[in-house]
Amino acid sequence: MLIAEDHRVLARTIATGLRRQAMAVDIAGTGDEAERRCLLTAYDVLILDRDLPVMTGDEVCRRLRDLADPPRILMLTAAGEITDKVYGLTTLGADDYLAKPFDFAELVARVRALSRRSPQPPRTVLRQGGITLDGTRREVSVDGRPLELTPKEFAVLHLLLQACGAAVPHREIVRTLWDENLDPRTSAVRATVSRLRGKLGDPGLISVDKGQGYRLCD
Repeated sequence: MLIAEDHRVLARTIATGLRRQAMAVDIAGTGDEAERRCLLTAYDVLILDRDLPVMTGDEVCRRLRDLADPPRILMLTAAGEITDKVYGLTTLGADDYLAKPFDFAELVARVRALSRRSPQPPRTVLRQGGITLDGTRREVSVDGRPLELTPKEFAVLHLLLQACGAAVPHREIVRTLWDENLDPRTSAVRATVSRLRGKLGDPGLISVDKGQGYRLCD
């Protein structure tokens, strides 16, 4: 997702919190940068401040509405009057509206709700072999045994289950679950997969196909 916010400390704080929830986050400090990034990257959600320099958040919202597949837009702004919210949701076409100051748990809940919106909602319960993952409840079990996974481990397992046995390239995992600041040469993905293997109880459940990526085996 993309955070368009010119208050650097606030933008970094939000980004850090969302990354701890296993979300890949980029940051834009101006409206024109936000629009440019959205034209280059298919973000799921755009957290958009209305009061941005160079190009206002209102104008960014109007322009992005013309895209064939625009990101879901959550306006995050100090303009919290009812008339402001109605204007943002109806005239500008935002998908959601949250006034500052806000509770971070509410922001996360709204972002997750927006990210689930699609023409064909993904399956919330995925199964392969003895593994069951409930995306709504964010629960995982193996042969009925519940597992405690970190947000990033959960996200990697979810991505592998969605692939239905096909290999998921390393670069795809990085692009989807980490953000642009991650060095592609880092061992973060390998370390996460290693911990996930240990918790699943069978190292062979996740194979490494050389040159292809990671694959979940039956």
